[in-house]
Amino acid sequence: MNPSQFDACDSAHDAEVEAQLCAYNSVFDELGLRFRWDASTLALLGRIDSAEAQIAAYIEAHHPHLLKAYSAGFLSRAILERKNARYPAPVPVRVGSAPPLNHVERQPLMSNRRELLSYEVELPALAGV
Repeated sequence: MNPSQFDACDSAHDAEVEAQLCAYNSVFDELGLRFRWDASTLALLGRIDSAEAQIAAYIEAHHPHLLKAYSAGFLSRAILERKNARYPAPVPVRVGSAPPLNHVERQPLMSNRRELLSYEVELPALAGV
């Protein structure tokens, strides 16, 4: 790939991330949730298997008070259903920027949000607040 092709890929990826953020943040506002995600939040959550598990992990880490009234699964499904109604595309994974496999240190695959949280991955708090 030449440099202009990389720029086009970066621009397309950035536009897709922005569309995802807009969809999620609009749903949070619509549901009266005081969440605001940014690109780094989306990237960190992307280390978790499914979108539903990503949302649940965020709620468990940053808004556990909501779990007194609602289950993480209920909130995650409600958010994801509305987000997908607005913008059904999955969050993009940046494949082209990954280093070659022979330069990557293997880490255990984290299959669920509880396991990821047990590694104490620091998720950012509300963006822009």
